[in-house]
Amino acid sequence: MGKYREDAQELLRLVGGKDNIVAVTHCITRMRFALADPGKANVPAIEALASVKGSFTQAGQFQVIIGNDVADFYDDFVAVSGVSEASKADVKKAAVGNQNPLQKAMGAIAEVFAPLIPAIITGGLILGFRNVLGDMPYFGPDGTQTLASLSVFWTGVYNFLWLIGEAVFHLGIPVGICYSITKKMGGTPMLGIVLGLTLVSGQLMNAYAVPGATAKDWATHTWNFGFAQVHMIGYQAQVIPAILAAICFNYYERFFKKITPSIVQMIVVPFCSLLLGVMTAHFIVGPIGWTLGTAVGNVVMAGISGPFRVLFGAIFGGLYAPLVITGLHHMTNAIDLQLIADTGTTMLWPMIALSNIAQGSAVLAMIVLQRNDDKAQQVNIPSCLSCYLGVTEPAMFGVNLKYVFPFVCAMIGSAVAGVICTATSTAANAIGVGGLPGILSINSKYFLSFALCMLVAVVIPFVLTYIVGKSKGIDRGVGVEDVTLDGSNVSATSISAGASESGVGAAVAAVTSAEAMGELTEDGALCAAVSGTVIPLSQVDDAVFASGTMGEGVAIEPSAGEVVAPCDASVTVMMEETGHAVGLTLASGLELLIHIGLDTVEMNGDGFQAHVRKGSIVHRGDPLVTFDRKKVAAAGHKDTVLMVVTDKGSAEKIDLTTSGAAVAGVTPVIRY
Repeated sequence: MGKYREDAQELLRLVGGKDNIVAVTHCITRMRFALADPGKANVPAIEALASVKGSFTQAGQFQVIIGNDVADFYDDFVAVSGVSEASKADVKKAAVGNQNPLQKAMGAIAEVFAPLIPAIITGGLILGFRNVLGDMPYFGPDGTQTLASLSVFWTGVYNFLWLIGEAVFHLGIPVGICYSITKKMGGTPMLGIVLGLTLVSGQLMNAYAVPGATAKDWATHTWNFGFAQVHMIGYQAQVIPAILAAICFNYYERFFKKITPSIVQMIVVPFCSLLLGVMTAHFIVGPIGWTLGTAVGNVVMAGISGPFRVLFGAIFGGLYAPLVITGLHHMTNAIDLQLIADTGTTMLWPMIALSNIAQGSAVLAMIVLQRNDDKAQQVNIPSCLSCYLGVTEPAMFGVNLKYVFPFVCAMIGSAVAGVICTATSTAANAIGVGGLPGILSINSKYFLSFALCMLVAVVIPFVLTYIVGKSKGIDRGVGVEDVTLDGSNVSATSISAGASESGVGAAVAAVTSAEAMGELTEDGALCAAVSGTVIPLSQVDDAVFASGTMGEGVAIEPSAGEVVAPCDASVTVMMEETGHAVGLTLASGLELLIHIGLDTVEMNGDGFQAHVRKGSIVHRGDPLVTFDRKKVAAAGHKDTVLMVVTDKGSAEKIDLTTSGAAVAGVTPVIRY
């Protein structure tokens, strides 16, 4: 009998029995279920199981966090349930059935825009810096000049930075959308890029010049086919025309692949599909998309700037955080970009940044309330910092939703800030920079009004959370089970704070392995597993890891694709099918999880090569896994490498290095 057999049997009952399981698999830390009826899962009872650390639902999958021993748990679960094994792709495909049409649509939008986010954030920072240089008249002897007007150097910098800003927002958005949709639909990504480039070609009249174009302008920007004339319009910064063009192109490519003999597909398919795709883009769907985009922008602008704008601000400001939980917030990216394309600014993004700040402020109050709880502070402090920098998931899932009332208090503060924001018509020039740095994106004439909104988003959530938390005894150490709402299903999306006992067996195994390889080196330091830049674990876009549920650790943005052993250890976990994660155990009993990339389990090993097996003995610097960074990026995933201490063993304290450059196998990043 496996040691998890009893918990596996109980979990089977609590998820609704075998008949409620469409498919199940596991990754390095979690059981992943596609359930026929997710409502049958008894989430509070599941999270009360000794082997379970927490649970949440994402993209239609019900995920149960087990920890390092998830493979053993999974084996026992398959044995007691009789459920056949399934691949990650099977579970992901089955999980789509749990989503309603709106969730599926939002999921598709999220997958389209996810690869664009790094460029959008970078572009937002660039334009924010240009704001400071050229749009803030607060410098000079009389305090009425900009930095750019005072210095030839800063004028040069201001002009140079537009090279990047234009590339991201004017040219990159349509091209990126065409690439991303083509990749998602299984087409040829390079052809998607070419299609996008035809939408922003310099031969066309720039989209921003179209409204003021004269007959003389059109005389040089018109295709004359004799029987028909078509205006040569560019679609810089346009979202909907790019989406429609890419979808049409991909259906053309599918059609020609289906009817063309394989021997001539290389010539016929790209030529015909791209030619028809470009014609469709400029002759049909481009003008339609332009009209639709303008209509959407007008509707949103009516809500933001019309007579009921204060009500709109209260609703959007208050409900944006719940939208993040459902995934529906991704649609705001497209709306923001469309508003910027139409008007040059957006009034939605300031409220999004304020919502981030409000969630962080609620956590700040929890930091004060739980100042004597060291364990809580390990989650609270990094979550608050990441939230103030624009990444809300650790704060929301790791703290606010766990206690519920901080989340509600943050919503109230965000709603009030949204009212002030819309009442003052505060607008941003760009998107991508959230949290406190979001002020860099704000149009300079609204700096003061946005600063007031920021103050509201800090003070109200903090004060409300502190008052409610004090009344509930949070400062006296009352647990989460005493303050969550009875009968609510909030814990279905929250992360339990339960401690792990799964490391004992692995620690014993490590001692046994030590006999086989001699004395393990125990120098009190774990070196970087990969070369790159170290960042705090709280900044990782994965709520489970960022919240500290799995343990303390660091993350590394890699500069190379080789993962090495950070110390002498035995390999106690190796995901041989996917190669995306390794578990090591030191002689001291300390257990370290090395996780390569975010959601890379879905790649099913493509681009990963494992160099060790479970039971191997490794020394510092020995290769563990090599991975293809380009393939990870092409699959739409981040290649951040996580180093998480899942069990301290005999160590009393863990010290982390959370910034700076690191060399694989050389630079210490974790000390114990």
